[in-house]
This record gives sequence, C-alpha cells and structure tokens, in this order.
Amino acid sequence: MSEEKSFHMKPEEFRRYGHAMIDWIADYQSKIESFPVLSQVKPGEIRASLPANPPAHGESFDALLKDVDRIILPGVTHWQSPNFFAYFPSNASGPGILGDLLSSGLDVQGMLWSTSPACTELETHMMDWLVGMLGLPQKFLSSQTGGGVIQDTASSAALCALLAGRERATNYTTNKKGANGKLVAYASTHTHSSLEKAAMIAGVGTANLRLIDVDDRFAMQPDVLARQVKSDREAGLTPCFVCATVGTTSSNAMDPIGEIGQICREYNLWLHVDAAMSGTAMLCPEFRHLQRGVEVADSYNFNPHKWMFTNFDCNCFWVADRKSLIKTLSIVPEYLRNQASESGAVIDYRDWHIQLGRRFRSLKLWFVIRHYGVEGLQHHIREHVRLAKGFADWVRNDNRFELAAPVPLNLVCFRHKQGDAANQTIMDRLNRSGDLFLTHTKLNGKMTLRLCVGQTNTQARHAEKAWQRICEEAARLGAAE
Repeated sequence: MSEEKSFHMKPEEFRRYGHAMIDWIADYQSKIESFPVLSQVKPGEIRASLPANPPAHGESFDALLKDVDRIILPGVTHWQSPNFFAYFPSNASGPGILGDLLSSGLDVQGMLWSTSPACTELETHMMDWLVGMLGLPQKFLSSQTGGGVIQDTASSAALCALLAGRERATNYTTNKKGANGKLVAYASTHTHSSLEKAAMIAGVGTANLRLIDVDDRFAMQPDVLARQVKSDREAGLTPCFVCATVGTTSSNAMDPIGEIGQICREYNLWLHVDAAMSGTAMLCPEFRHLQRGVEVADSYNFNPHKWMFTNFDCNCFWVADRKSLIKTLSIVPEYLRNQASESGAVIDYRDWHIQLGRRFRSLKLWFVIRHYGVEGLQHHIREHVRLAKGFADWVRNDNRFELAAPVPLNLVCFRHKQGDAANQTIMDRLNRSGDLFLTHTKLNGKMTLRLCVGQTNTQARHAEKAWQRICEEAARLGAAE
C-alpha cells in the first residue's frame, strides 16, 4: 500500500523548527534594545515588501525566518523593549510565553466544561487565587455567590458588566424586547473610551452615557454623579450602571469607589470597577488603599497582560453575583447540551462572556504565578513604582518642566512649561530617534507627556536614559530660541 500524501509538518520537523523558533525569540529578547522602539517604516512599506500572490508550493521554514528578519522586524513597534514608556505596558515574560505556547499546542476549545475540564477548572482556580493575591472581597470567590472568568480585554469585561447591569435594571427583559431608549449609564470624563463602545453595542447609546465631571485630581466627583442620577430618574429614565476606574488611562486617577458605591446602592445601580492596569499593584498591600470601597462593587476587572508579566491577551473579570451574569448571557442550543452541564455541577464559561469559543488562557497565568510567586511579582511592581516616583522627582526639580497630575503608582504625567508646541516637538523628536517611545494626553486642555514604567525588563538605567534624552531635547528647544 502506497503512503498517503501529506503536506503536514512532521513531528521531527516541528521539534527542529520549534527549537529554532525558541532560539529566535531568545535572541530577539537579548538584543531588543538595539532596535528603535517605535517602528520607523512608512505606511504601506510592509505590504510593498510582500509578494502579490501566495506561494503555489510550500516554502522552507528557514525562508520564513529570514523574512521575519527582513520584513516583519522593521515593522514592529517593540512593546517588550525596556525603553517602551508609552500607553500602558503589555509586558510578556518567559513563563507567560511558554504557557501560551503550551496552550497553542493543546489547542483546546474550552467553551464547555466537557470540552476540556482542565481548561475550566484551572481557570476557576487561578481566578480564586487572584482574589486572595489582590485582597479582593471574598464574594468574588467561586465558592461564594460570585466567581471569575478570563476575558480577552477590559473592553469585553466592561461590555459584559454593562449588559448585566442593563438586564438587572429591567428585570431581564431587554434581551428579549430590546432597549427602550430610557436606559442610562455613567462614567467619568476620563473613563476609558471602551465604555462608549460598550454603550453603543449594548443598545444604551452614547447619548445615554453620562460623562461625569472630575475633580482637580481627575477623579469622578460623586456629588455630581448623585445629582445626575437623581435628575435622570426624575425625567423618567432608568439609570442602570456606573463604571468607576482605578487608574484612568490619561492620568492614573483613582475614582472614590466607596462614595460612588454608596450612590449605586441607594439607586440599585450596577457598579463596575475597571482596574485594567493599576489592579496589578494590588498585589502589594501598601497600594490597596487606592481602591478602598471595592467591597461594594458588583464586578471588577484587571489586566495581567498589562503589568503582571502575562503576555497579551488576559483580562481577569469577577462578578459578585454570577447568576446575574449567566442569566444575561446564557443561550443553550440543543447541540451544546450535555450531561455535565445539565447536572449543574460544573461551570460552562461560554455563559460568562460574549463569544462562544475560548482559549486556554489560564495556562500562561498559572505559569507566571508559579514562576514568580507572590514575592517575585511584588518585588517587580514595587521596583517599577520606585522608578516612576524617582522620575517624578527629576521633573519636580527641573524648572523647565512641571508635573500635570499626581503620581500614585507608575505613570508620570508631565509637560514642558513652554506649552503644547514644545511638548509636541519633544515627543516627536524622541519617538523618531527610536531611543524611547512616549505618548501623550490632554489634561486641563494642555498637551501632556505620559511616561509609564511597567515593561518586564525596565531598570533604573532605562529610566535615567529616558530623562537624559528628554532633557537633551528640552535643551535643543532652548538653543533654537
């Protein structure tokens, strides 16, 4: 009998090429500082380097790797560079990468407990571990009324929370009848833009998303929120949801969760707490005061992929009452029915989020937590905060610059006193140089530079070099006058 023809990669080939790929990644990490942090290619340049048509015949893996070096690397903005200070970090680590590799190798689809019990049960256990690690309320534990699930991003978590709040406020009728134009949700003017998208998708509409003014520290003002909720109720509307933020994207502002929570309890509003980046800091007990009042939250999320060395994507989302979430999102077609689910003894995470299919994300979280331990994670978070506060001191002591916001953790918002044009020039020159990568925001109507310390391998020398380069560009401004 002749051997059946196959184009699949053979196990021995996979082993050889797999070693080559791991070697490539290890080499990349060892020389990442040699690359410009922000990609220097022009729009369309990468596509122009690719052939117009796909290959008719398979190519060698060596050819693929050469084209990664030739085509892909020039078009990469190096998020893992220790000189990446832009946005909020998306920091990977060796154990996280290896856990993700194992997830890809197993390639399970964990929509139901029965489709891979390990996928479900490890995830439940990791989410319970993190409740203790972050000092979160016990009600978020799976053994209590709540529980946690791994989402892709905080945007998805916010959408699920808004949907659950919408349904609870309408006695679970909106899913069937549709939104009536009277539902209202609330966030601050500095809340992440994903809340606007969530309002669009959930049928609340951006016109019914009330953006509440912030105080001089850029945190939501509870008294303004209370007045707005009261006014909306008197107008015959149905307030249903509030998002409070622990560490806003623009300035790392901390909303007063306890005071906001009291308002939510008074009016029976769903309170979602978004701690996407700053939630990782709660691994350290000395930072937990920043989310005082979290015990009143209906849901909470943070992103291990932002600052806990767990490569993208991995968002941890908890609810205090899992029945509300499941009742909002559960649909059970005949083809998904099975004995384990019908018994009620297992969790089917497909009922906890928007999509049906789901990856084995908890593996990389498990690998990271076991590799670092709580002690190791705390050490690196504290070091990043120390570096950011040291950078803030350099800003305070230089009469050319000023701080634009408080520095509770690892984000420093600052600006040159000459104004918007000067700050734009400094940022553009730095980013074009490739030496580091900064982004900006607007605070009190003024362009503000943001420097976030959070990459896995960022050390004191990188922060020092960043400040040196910023000062050099500031000096060029003065020389040009």
